[in-house]
Amino acid sequence: MTSEVIIEAKEKDISIALLEDKSLVEYQNVPRGASFCVGNIYLAKVKKIMPGLNACFVDVGYERDAFLHYLDLGLQYASLDKYLKQLASDFKNPFPFSKATRLQDLPKEGSVAKTLRQGEDVLVQVVKEPISTKGPRLSGEISFAGRFLVLIPFGEKVNVSSKIKNGAERTRLKQIIQKINKKNYGVIIRTVAEGLRSEELTNEYSVLLSRWEETCKRIQTAQKGQKRPALVFEETSRAVSLLRDLFNPTYENIYVNDDAVFQEVKDYVSLIAPDKVGVVKKYTGSLPIFDNFDVTKQLKSSFGTTVNYSRGAYLIIEHTEAMHVVDVNSGNRSRGVEGQEANALDVNLGAADELARQLRLRDMGGIIVVDFVDMHLAEDRQLLYERMCKNMQKDRAKHNILPLSKFGLMQITRQRVRPVMDVVVDEECPVCHGKGKIKSSILFVDTLERKIKRLVDVGIKRFILYVHPYVYAYIDKGIWSIKRQWIWKYKWAVKVVPSQELAFLQYRFVDTQGAEIDMKESLDC
Repeated sequence: MTSEVIIEAKEKDISIALLEDKSLVEYQNVPRGASFCVGNIYLAKVKKIMPGLNACFVDVGYERDAFLHYLDLGLQYASLDKYLKQLASDFKNPFPFSKATRLQDLPKEGSVAKTLRQGEDVLVQVVKEPISTKGPRLSGEISFAGRFLVLIPFGEKVNVSSKIKNGAERTRLKQIIQKINKKNYGVIIRTVAEGLRSEELTNEYSVLLSRWEETCKRIQTAQKGQKRPALVFEETSRAVSLLRDLFNPTYENIYVNDDAVFQEVKDYVSLIAPDKVGVVKKYTGSLPIFDNFDVTKQLKSSFGTTVNYSRGAYLIIEHTEAMHVVDVNSGNRSRGVEGQEANALDVNLGAADELARQLRLRDMGGIIVVDFVDMHLAEDRQLLYERMCKNMQKDRAKHNILPLSKFGLMQITRQRVRPVMDVVVDEECPVCHGKGKIKSSILFVDTLERKIKRLVDVGIKRFILYVHPYVYAYIDKGIWSIKRQWIWKYKWAVKVVPSQELAFLQYRFVDTQGAEIDMKESLDC
């Protein structure tokens, strides 16, 4: 299996697509101005104590207060709280972390009302992004995740991922970290560290250590300024954080269409895998990067309520506040020569393949209930369950799968740390906006030329016009095409590019820096 990462950076957001054997399996889209990301650390104030929930609400700057349960404070909360007070005691001479005192573990049966006070400063880390009407979920156990290691201030032990089964390798990795680990730090060795040399582990340990030391400096600055909440550590960008968790030697290419993001990704890959830095490539084609790698078409066909997957069969996917519901339909498939049972098994096995991809692609979390086509044979139901478990082995999110119930339902729970990814595939008419009446479509090209002339007249010498591929084909038709006439008439100022993400009579003007030029007007409607 080969993997490629396609990163499309726009003015307002960044989209990341992971392709496995040219098939889209993961997709993330994040606004450039998004301030919330799993891993961010805040020095914040306790807003409200909730004794009945044994939890509190914390103000981290979101419109809804974040939730912090007593059990999420971490065993070493008392040690961390004391260290924060030691940092605030002397701003000129920061208290060395190596001299910090490890206090007794927080009792598991304790009370949040006896541990925290309203208005008190607390150091917290985001572990789950805001979802629906809920604010972020927080933890008081601070950690810094790297590619191979996770550093935990005030942690007690060096632990090895349970997915590393070889006993000798577990011992080797543990001994390497124990030799370099400093006082008051715990470390988790991740699965991808298996087989690494001590130099690579030592380098990452040093990087994570410097992040905590820099965070301590920002905490002191925030304490001095008295501004709450204060962001004292910001997780790496979404592009880099995705690569941190997913990067593996099978990556053939990482294409980026933006210079700044390209350099950021290249620097990160050179840090974690210097021999693979050549796979990071700057995309310079004229087509939009997602169109060039067939990502746009796959997005349009993979999202929405109905998802077709093989020979007429399809899935119906509905999202509710409590759970996700999936219905498997055989569609217009004719019954095979082997009978109804064999046909149902074939439909269900195909659905299991597509559903595993959909869970990763949409990042669906929480409870997922799947209604498969009824099967009467126990061995067929077991085969379907095993197929689903095998498909989900590629999924990084924690999950649990139950065998089919007597009603033919399969229940899946999957870790949810951010809202489900939802891409709107239904296109609103960009001309009438639902009114049902538009100007004569034959005049559309004249409208475009009028706007081109207006831009040239105001002195904009270079710009790009994105149109639907069908419109582009019409403009580009013939030897003396409309596009060539525009180029001749306006002295190469305009470049016309087809874009699959646009509706039929939709268009976008973009300058040479990638910023959109607003040319919409009321006369378009």
